[in-house]
Amino acid sequence: MFDIERYLNVRSAHGASVGPDGDRLAFLMDTTGVPQVWTLDAPSAWPEQRTFFDDRVTFATWSPERPELIVGRDRGGNEKETLYRLDVGDGSITDLTRHPDAKHRFGGWSPDGDRFAFAANRRDTAVFDIYVQARDAIGTDAELVFEGDGWLSVNGWAPDSDRLLLTESHSSFDQDVYVLDVTTGERRHLTPHEGTVRHRSATWGPDGENVYLVTDHDTDTLCLSRIDLATGDRSRVTAAGDADGLADDEWNVDGVALDQDSRRLVYSRNVDGYTELGVGELVAPGRLDHFPAPDLPASVAGGVSFGPDGDRFALTVTRSDDTANVYVVDARSGDAERWTRASTAGIPRDSFVAPELVRYPSFDGREIPAFFSLPDSDTGHGETPVVVDVHGGPESQRRPSFGRVKQYLLSRGYAVFEPNVRGSTGYGKAYTHLDDVDKRMDSVADLKAGAEWLHDHPAVDPDRIAVMGGSYGGFMTLAALTTYPDIWAAGVDVVGIANFVTFLENTGDWRRELREAEYGSLDADRELLESISPINHIENVEAPLFVLHGENDPRVPVSEARQVVEGAREAGVPVRELVFEDEGHGFTKLENRIEAYAAIAEFLDTHLAAE
Repeated sequence: MFDIERYLNVRSAHGASVGPDGDRLAFLMDTTGVPQVWTLDAPSAWPEQRTFFDDRVTFATWSPERPELIVGRDRGGNEKETLYRLDVGDGSITDLTRHPDAKHRFGGWSPDGDRFAFAANRRDTAVFDIYVQARDAIGTDAELVFEGDGWLSVNGWAPDSDRLLLTESHSSFDQDVYVLDVTTGERRHLTPHEGTVRHRSATWGPDGENVYLVTDHDTDTLCLSRIDLATGDRSRVTAAGDADGLADDEWNVDGVALDQDSRRLVYSRNVDGYTELGVGELVAPGRLDHFPAPDLPASVAGGVSFGPDGDRFALTVTRSDDTANVYVVDARSGDAERWTRASTAGIPRDSFVAPELVRYPSFDGREIPAFFSLPDSDTGHGETPVVVDVHGGPESQRRPSFGRVKQYLLSRGYAVFEPNVRGSTGYGKAYTHLDDVDKRMDSVADLKAGAEWLHDHPAVDPDRIAVMGGSYGGFMTLAALTTYPDIWAAGVDVVGIANFVTFLENTGDWRRELREAEYGSLDADRELLESISPINHIENVEAPLFVLHGENDPRVPVSEARQVVEGAREAGVPVRELVFEDEGHGFTKLENRIEAYAAIAEFLDTHLAAE
């Protein structure tokens, strides 16, 4: 049996970008304890580390013309991303943005590699403006080309380098897409609509005459669509023998990537959490001739980066029983080759456990999907403790990707139950809205129903079920402990929301409007927000509680954790607190992850141990 430190030293390789000559790959890997930029010249070759920051690198993308990359980095988890230019030839790194107090969101290189675009909240922390900057300019030399009034991001340059594609997010389930003329600053609205409609993964089509994106404009699930810029008309992307669209309406199309020169396109479908990729070539606008599907294992895959001629593309592949690695796929044949060999820290890969996809009935008869993993030590005689691990979001989904802590818990004899309660993405628009505002506690009732399903499972010890979650999952943990206190043997809250009122008052200015659309507004829904806030019911908790947080958290301020700890102590609830001064919304530094999850493991061992 390996300790938690060994499991946390399992590495991952992800975020691939193919170099301008197609013979070199850049990617992120956390060999040093935090993700840094590495490059690789051939499959399974020895990679070369290119950045050496103390803090994490958030992305790296090659110039289309030169051996240089733009790299993102924040400090201490504060999510105020700085953009750097990394010259691979001499190893020099240049700070391009020089506004450490602002959040910069990269929007892509221009086709000639001379400029790049980004969105930033330099002028007003609550809104994002659009900037264009020369590759060799720094700091104040960025040109403000559009003043925004909300949450704007850049989706890339048109082939003519005169236009940018923008997305404005009103909430997690409502976005609009625009074309911005960089010279005049004029913005054209492409997606007028009523109600909440998702418009995601927008990308320029060949010749800049069309925009491809995924949307649920006319459907319950996200579908691959095209907007004709000449007419403004929308249509579903089709293939031979499929006049109504590429896929049925049961599953979401997660995203789309398109190589403009070769007209090759990759799209991903989320089928019960697993990724199915479609690859083909546009033979006409909105008409796709499919190639064979990539030869990849059942997994979660994404982050497509095409080579310069469109013949190959790189992407990240992860699955429950193997860590994340970068694969390169031949677009026409579907042949896939694994390029990186992220270390499993000496832990045999065949010891990792894959989950079973299950469904259980909730209070209203609705079937709730979940991934359930049993340890090899399970005897089937009601002796196995369970950790119910709740995802954040709430507009997120637990998928069958690799989890270091999950595999450690399984090695220690714990089962892990990962529900996708109502409000999760991946199951259609209607499902995601089942927990909105005044229906918030229905999702917590889904946790209760999951615990009842576990009670009846022949492997599970019903007296040893813990609940754990991070961010919104931390709220779900606290809500489960306060609403259904007799079910749980222990609870672990990681960077969770305790009080929706103070959370909305203190979260980052740029996030408040988006969060109010999901949770309810301070002006109109304050009474409801107070009624569902776990801090106002903390005296109900019966199980021991562990609260962990980052001092620099810009999303869920550390004051949320301090409220919980203070309230729990006043109520006589056994509570432990652990706050990291150099972390934000989650724990990125290896030494902090080891301390945090070693403490969580000790906490669970103490309170879920068999008597």
